[in-house]
Amino acid sequence: MNPSDPPAPALSNDAPAPLDEAALNRARRKAYWRLLPVLFVSYMVAYVDRQNVAVAKLTMQLDLPAFDDKVIGFGFGIFFWGYLLLEIPGTILVERWSARKWITRIMVSWGIMAALTAVVREPWEFYTVRFLLGVAEAGFFPGVIVYLTHWFTVRDRARALAFFFVASPLAQIVSPMVNRFLLPIGVSQENLVKLNMPDATPIPHILGMAGWQWVYVLWGLPALVMAVVVFFRLTDRPSQAKWLSAEERTALETALRNEKATGGSARPHRAAEGLLHPRVWLLACAMICVVTATYAVESFMPSIINDWYKMDISTLMWFIILPPGLAMLAQPLNAWSSDHFQERRWHCVVPLLIAAVCMACLPASRGSLPVTIVLFMLILAGCKAYMPAFWSLPNLFLVNTAAAGSIGLINSLGNLGGFLGPSFTGWLKTSTGSFDTSLYCLSGSILVSAVLLYFIATKCQRQAAAATSSQNP
Repeated sequence: MNPSDPPAPALSNDAPAPLDEAALNRARRKAYWRLLPVLFVSYMVAYVDRQNVAVAKLTMQLDLPAFDDKVIGFGFGIFFWGYLLLEIPGTILVERWSARKWITRIMVSWGIMAALTAVVREPWEFYTVRFLLGVAEAGFFPGVIVYLTHWFTVRDRARALAFFFVASPLAQIVSPMVNRFLLPIGVSQENLVKLNMPDATPIPHILGMAGWQWVYVLWGLPALVMAVVVFFRLTDRPSQAKWLSAEERTALETALRNEKATGGSARPHRAAEGLLHPRVWLLACAMICVVTATYAVESFMPSIINDWYKMDISTLMWFIILPPGLAMLAQPLNAWSSDHFQERRWHCVVPLLIAAVCMACLPASRGSLPVTIVLFMLILAGCKAYMPAFWSLPNLFLVNTAAAGSIGLINSLGNLGGFLGPSFTGWLKTSTGSFDTSLYCLSGSILVSAVLLYFIATKCQRQAAAATSSQNP
């Protein structure tokens, strides 16, 4: 240490280090604009690659008759079993090693696997590629959540998470708008009639591939491009950020250290402590319940609308972008409100209650397209809006590696709902010939999540308030 350098800020639970608020605010703004756009685009590409099956299946099933709703649903969901393998190790690597290098590795491997979906011909091949895509992408989502704790304090975290999360509903808008031009490639006039597109002009295969194959190939390429951007653009820690001034780095690091010091000694630090914490497992259960419903809707919404109202692909694409459009507004607004009022419980619970009620009403809306679309909009908005407040909860009772490991565990177990929802919905549709039974079950699943989160968030907020009051008697 250079003798001329100022002494490092003293850290203790009794006396948080002083802050240069002006430098801190500059650092916060720079971090937002430097890091979040890169993470946003990366997550949007990831979400498109995992969700493309929901749109590609509309013509994929014409070329591959064995791919019924049961096969598609199982293949859509098996992705999340691959997720289970590397989520916890991935978050710990982000905490202890390098987010930049780990996310770069993830994006290269998932881009390759997403493109390989174009070559599947048998259900077992489809299952294999989808599973490996999950393995490839595992660790990205929870890794980013952990990474943001290295840059943003609690007062900014929900808004930063919301900016990142809103990439998923945007992906659901961008993907159909692009894919609607790709899907008719290689579709015969007879099959265009089956798709309620009798006036469309058949487009010949391009390089021997049909439109659904191009959907997988063309959306795999942006992941490889973004891998390069991530490697050169992200910075692991504020101390390594040459794009911050010395004063800004010091202010941001001090704010982050002060936050960990406040009550940190009373919270578990080690990974094993976080993984065994009862509240972590309850959060995972809550996430399983809501993710089951979310992915069931996202994977089968085009099929439900098409089954109920029989419309051509071009018209269908315009309708299925409306629900994620509302989610794009609801998510950041709910996050801003959660940060503004420093309240997490009701910002988790209320959106989910709205989604549960609307899901239960959905079967009764059949026959009225406007009502069906509005209900889908409210369902997806509710299932997305709760997320920033939800992911702020683990850091209220865990810190450091314990928090990182718990986030990986919650996400890996919670995302098993991504397997359960589509698989269950596809199986019920094939067995009963109707989506109604599955929609009622999905409504109950969201309601269970809302109840669990009410009690979990109440406990977390009381614990956080007690820690704060003990520091400021």
